[in-house]
Amino acid sequence: MTEAAKPLGPRPHVGIGTKIFYGLGSVAFGIKDNGYRVFLLLFYNQVVGMDPRAVGLAITLALIIDCVIDPILGEVSDNWRSRWGRRHPFMYASALPIALSFLLLWNPPAGWSEQALFWYLVAVAVLGRSFITMYEVPSSSLAAELTEDYDQRASILGWRYFFAWWGGLTLTVVMFWVFMAKHGQLSPIPYHLYGYVGAVLMFVSIIASAAGTHRFIPWLRQPVAGKRTLGQTLSQMKETLSNRPFVVITLVGLVAAIAQGVSFTLAFYFSTYFWELNPFWTGVLVLDSYFSSAIALVAAPMLSKRSGKKKAGTILLAASVLTGFLPLMLRLLGWFPENADTYGEIPAIVPWLFLDGVVRGIFGITAAILITAMLADVVEHSEVKTGRRSEGLFFAFTSLVQKAVGGVGVMAASFLLVLINFPRNAKPGQVDAEIISNMALVYMPLLALLYGTALAIMQLYNISRETHEENLRIIAAKAQAAEAADVVP
Repeated sequence: MTEAAKPLGPRPHVGIGTKIFYGLGSVAFGIKDNGYRVFLLLFYNQVVGMDPRAVGLAITLALIIDCVIDPILGEVSDNWRSRWGRRHPFMYASALPIALSFLLLWNPPAGWSEQALFWYLVAVAVLGRSFITMYEVPSSSLAAELTEDYDQRASILGWRYFFAWWGGLTLTVVMFWVFMAKHGQLSPIPYHLYGYVGAVLMFVSIIASAAGTHRFIPWLRQPVAGKRTLGQTLSQMKETLSNRPFVVITLVGLVAAIAQGVSFTLAFYFSTYFWELNPFWTGVLVLDSYFSSAIALVAAPMLSKRSGKKKAGTILLAASVLTGFLPLMLRLLGWFPENADTYGEIPAIVPWLFLDGVVRGIFGITAAILITAMLADVVEHSEVKTGRRSEGLFFAFTSLVQKAVGGVGVMAASFLLVLINFPRNAKPGQVDAEIISNMALVYMPLLALLYGTALAIMQLYNISRETHEENLRIIAAKAQAAEAADVVP
């Protein structure tokens, strides 16, 4: 490995173009995330013909392996020395493998036995997740390096969330309303097309993002030179990860990930049985994220400047949860339109649910941007104490924790369904009204408890705007002292 090129001239300005290029790479993550969550189980179970338990096991194995890879890649990226710096070599190198693995995922071999297909799915899913991690960890870490400004980090990360939502959602809508509309949802053709289009978009977005931020390489941080033993590496990782604000943000992410697991798992149950919507109108409601993510992009940096990240993030996350409960509470009180009511041919509940989804999304996505920006500010707080830049390790470990507990939320949701005696093979409109009401009455307190716990933990985070600026002053003073010592004969 070689040294990065030395800066020539002034540092480039982080303007709107840089933010767009930086955020564009998250299109790949959005496409991957939607593919795995929305289509993968249905494709391999109903179209390919695999046992759903085998599909679930294959996905779980890939997730476990991915969790192991995350912190390793984070530590390697933090300490990589090359003429292209610490992050860009991994970003460039991941583009083609990500595209190819996504293409293979949706084009499995024909005529293979179920056991062979199981191992094929495991292998391709492991490769796909691993190479996405190879891009995501360095790319997310880059946010803390492109700027040290307290508010601008919220703006940069806002573009990241924006493109992740729009990229993943757009291809999902194309899948439902174009590919499946023409060929049917149980034909393999839509999934093959999804794989080809997704692979191209992922490759282009990653290369564009890496190239669009390439000019900043000479100004990005380099790791301290010198070799370390395994023991020294593990000791330094432990010291880094014991940083108090980082532990707080990690615990917030852990509890929130469990809550999201419950929410995502039961979302289909609520749309199908509580609101009795068909797939078309359910798909219409998904479009609310287009509006909420665009507004959150603007709102996050504004609220960071006005109120600070912790205060704004706390209020917005609480508001998001309460807004999500509002239609359920109004229905239980008898103050919401009935499922059979219509405005012409539009179900009367759809506009209200759509509006609620937009508002809830604005609050929730903005809160997520601010909380992620809080994690970026931990980098300098840790550097003051350890003398090391550990962006990759911080972002990778937080991602690991959230992935690891995501299944807990799914399990909690399944226990909720057992608790209320939700029937198997249930048909919309034919489930006992008491069971439907109980689903909401158990769901809301459970989510309130989980998110309430996350918000309480977040109050222990102790990096403010003033703290962050003081950390920057300390780091700058140390750097000046080191330069002065180098020039003294």
